[in-house]
Amino acid sequence: MEKLIITAAICGAEVTKAHNPAVPYTVEEMVREARSAFEAGAAVIHVHVREDDGTPTQDRERFRVVLEAIRRACPGVILIPSTGGATGMTPAERLQPTELYPEMATLDRGTCNFGDDIFVNDMPTMRAFGRRMLENHIKPEYECFEIGHLDTVLGMAEKGLVPGAPMHFNFVLGVSGCTPATVGNLDHLVRQIPAGSTWTVTGVGRGAWPMAAAGIIMGGHVRVGFEDNIYLEKGRKAASNGELVAKVVRLARELGREVAAPDEARRLLSLA
Repeated sequence: MEKLIITAAICGAEVTKAHNPAVPYTVEEMVREARSAFEAGAAVIHVHVREDDGTPTQDRERFRVVLEAIRRACPGVILIPSTGGATGMTPAERLQPTELYPEMATLDRGTCNFGDDIFVNDMPTMRAFGRRMLENHIKPEYECFEIGHLDTVLGMAEKGLVPGAPMHFNFVLGVSGCTPATVGNLDHLVRQIPAGSTWTVTGVGRGAWPMAAAGIIMGGHVRVGFEDNIYLEKGRKAASNGELVAKVVRLARELGREVAAPDEARRLLSLA
């Protein structure tokens, strides 16, 4: 089985210091959390950015400063900035980090309920985002919250509207209002992807650790981090993103799976 790529989603757009005081807002805090995850075994850092007061932003300059600071602190790490941003942001706002020409970025594949909000990704938006990824030679991490999202991206790839093979998917399971985080649902999604693709699973909330274990066993890859879950176990909050990554490393070792370093992750993701 190939080595396991661990992604750390270190802050997201919704979780706050009120949920866990270790959630990073400032550039210095972002670097601290990225370094903790990197040193624990994460080869990939998924990046949202905040203003110093915690307000979510997609500001290109804020992304530039944060990405450069993380690169200095975590040599060789793969950075995947978000184009999801926060609910309510315009497509133009969300696309700003793609102007920095990252090697990868997320690309959300459909509209869905997101707790009490609606995360809007209509077809014109997805075509525009796909066109930007093609023009700027960015490899997407296709974020799928529902089976219809996967069907949509496969159809768009066939028409050349988004980057095609080799494709990389992130199955985000357990968001309130979206697909539940079950092994059956994950297995069904994985069975639909084209041969030669890679995939990561993200379990949200209480789905984090069951999905991490399933991803390890099934030969996929795993994302953890404060964006998705703030607990090491029931009733015990993680002190850092590094603690969450370290738990995945322990699970992988117990289950006989080696963890990929950044250079190995680049090869597996067809970036090198």
